[in-house]
Amino acid sequence: MAGLEDLGIPGGDYLQESLTNCSDPLQAIEEFQTENGILLPSLRPALPFLDLHEFKRLDFHNSVLEELRDKLVHRISELASSDDEKRFEKLESLLTKSFPVVKVKTLRPVVMALLKHLPKIEEDYLKKILDDKELYAEAATEVKRQIWQDNQALFGDEVSPLLSQYIKEKENALFGHEHATLTFFLPSPRARRQSEVVQKLSHMVGKNVKLYDMVLQFLRTLFLRTRNTHYCTLRAELLMALHDHEVNEICALDPCHKFTWCVDACIRDRFIDSKRSRELQGFLDGIRKDHEFVLGDLSMILCDPFALNTVALSMMKNLQHCVNNEVMPRESADIVLLVRMMALGLGAWDMIDSQLFREPKLDVPVFTKFLPNILSMMVEDHTRSICSRIPEEPQPTLKQPSELYATFIKSNSIASLVSMYYTAQHSEAVHTTYQQLADKISSYEPSPATPQEQLDSPLMSVPAPTPAPY
Repeated sequence: MAGLEDLGIPGGDYLQESLTNCSDPLQAIEEFQTENGILLPSLRPALPFLDLHEFKRLDFHNSVLEELRDKLVHRISELASSDDEKRFEKLESLLTKSFPVVKVKTLRPVVMALLKHLPKIEEDYLKKILDDKELYAEAATEVKRQIWQDNQALFGDEVSPLLSQYIKEKENALFGHEHATLTFFLPSPRARRQSEVVQKLSHMVGKNVKLYDMVLQFLRTLFLRTRNTHYCTLRAELLMALHDHEVNEICALDPCHKFTWCVDACIRDRFIDSKRSRELQGFLDGIRKDHEFVLGDLSMILCDPFALNTVALSMMKNLQHCVNNEVMPRESADIVLLVRMMALGLGAWDMIDSQLFREPKLDVPVFTKFLPNILSMMVEDHTRSICSRIPEEPQPTLKQPSELYATFIKSNSIASLVSMYYTAQHSEAVHTTYQQLADKISSYEPSPATPQEQLDSPLMSVPAPTPAPY
């Protein structure tokens, strides 16, 4: 066992030298067993008894070693979680004595347990672990964190497969048709962040602020590179997963924490009520002039499809409230905030790309022309619905949307989003068409492959001509 000599315990080299230089090998072996066996007087009489039963001493010693090793690992864990003020000093002392046998597989768990429970590992130990692939693979995540925080490239290699898996799962959930009765937005935020990837990422980050910042930088970079908004979802889910685990070391430092927490609650309720609307507005209005960069992360939180879906659904309910109470959209503080949130979310990529951290300027005609146009269409829809229930009442004709409406949809992303949700909610044709498509997909059965027709032609045996060289 390599490393035993460093601890003053005779190993294989010592035994080989003793057998080479001795006059009686059997006596040398017996002396080695006596000196290096288990030093327990009550046990020695039992060894010959085990020999009579052909129980190998190697198996016996291994079983004792495993028992003692497991108890030692348990004691290390107890010491690390105790209130002893000198617990880390004791663990460091044990590590100094035991690290030389880290290459011995049967003893390695003890060394790894000591490393796992030390909040600050000496650089020399970390380097030796990093330089040995086997040791690195077996090291606990708590140990790897201390390696990763000074090795961004290595941490990126570890995180990259998880990010790819996350995007693949989101796209399968969005575009897959295996579960036609479910919708992409159905799972609650808490259920979504219980996914394997989010939990693995939160465990890899732990309480390490530096690693958390690295993950956020990876997400920003990938979002810029791909424009894939699922990275924005992961940014919010990771923060809220750490919130669930009460990792206050990170949550207290992330300036987006309270805002994200409030948005998460709105997503859960599928609506932004007036109380939360005031809270969110307070967060946006309370950003200090020297902290505008926070808008970059806030815009990513709002670019999350689940957040935009909640904002858009809330917009529909607020517009309906305007219709019921004969209020213009520009007079509703909630609608003004929802438009601000839409502008931030839909402009997230441009803001992060340009590094110009300021809220997009709101387009006044959206309030004065487009949204009133939506209101008039909602009134017409409601009128048609009532008239359809009265047979003797003449049915109002369906009008084409105005050119102004079409112009807004083409030129303004906020108008486009609102229009999409309006069309999906007050139009029965959309729901009917979707249901027909879902039924068709669920009942689809591919036709059996037809065997390829064999051509019986003398030309089939003629080799193809080789093209002439240029």
